[in-house]
Amino acid sequence: MSSLLSIFLTCLALILIPCLFIFRRPSVPLFLKKTIIFIKTATSQYNDEEESGTIGGKEKRGRMPKHVAIILDGNRRWANKRGLRVSEGHEAGARRLLEHVMDCFAMGINTISLFAFSTENWGRPDGEVNFLMAMFEKNFKSEMAYYDRYKVKISVIGRRTNMPESLLGLIQEVEEATKSYKEKHLIMAIDYSGRFDILQACKCLAEKTKNGLIQVEDIDERMIDKELMTSCSEYPNPDLLIRTSGEQRISNFFLWQSAYTELYFPNVLWPDFGEAEYLKALTWYQQRQRRFGRRV
Repeated sequence: MSSLLSIFLTCLALILIPCLFIFRRPSVPLFLKKTIIFIKTATSQYNDEEESGTIGGKEKRGRMPKHVAIILDGNRRWANKRGLRVSEGHEAGARRLLEHVMDCFAMGINTISLFAFSTENWGRPDGEVNFLMAMFEKNFKSEMAYYDRYKVKISVIGRRTNMPESLLGLIQEVEEATKSYKEKHLIMAIDYSGRFDILQACKCLAEKTKNGLIQVEDIDERMIDKELMTSCSEYPNPDLLIRTSGEQRISNFFLWQSAYTELYFPNVLWPDFGEAEYLKALTWYQQRQRRFGRRV
């Protein structure tokens, strides 16, 4: 029954999604929202009928993730396949980004985090790195009014010592302008490293211990959570992590935060990851049984 329901919902999504392309952003088609609501309702009803009264029934299907993390992978391969410049691949990925973010918010997801530039990415050619930094600046400038209009809180996490001063100024400006918004939160990870995030959290706690502000015995997981860069979010730990392009690793992204995250690896390059792919990912997520170490 579970597999039949999954097949039915996936087929329904694939039938309806092509119709979306006759619409333009920034608005999200109403029947996309209704499709998502239908999926949520249908799977939730199935849970009630088949699995009521169990821990698995509470944690299993029918839930939308509160936090979706995405590793934006495949821009360069997308460009190479089409005989385009690498910069054109990054531009195509940037255009796709805002569309997906607003789709996710329309589906009721509170937090979207995007792995836009890793610390290791500084090792790429200077021309590509400079282009990406300039593209980040351009996008922050062009989308600032949009974030304010739709009340999207923006947070940028990662080391800021190597970023251009002009980019740092824009980041501070957009974070300050949107800090009061609650319903929609977009986290951009730029010059981010999961290992460094854990390391800097440990150093902060060590410094507090040294200064007598806390005792070693006081340190627990919650205290570490508060020192991580994702403490800016109401939902710091992603429920679903998507890495596009078919690569099956998380590449130093959210190492601590992803302990119980559902990992989804579609064989689709980021610029091609459209609405239909999102629905596949969310339908897959809703079929997962999230036990968090408990016996069902």
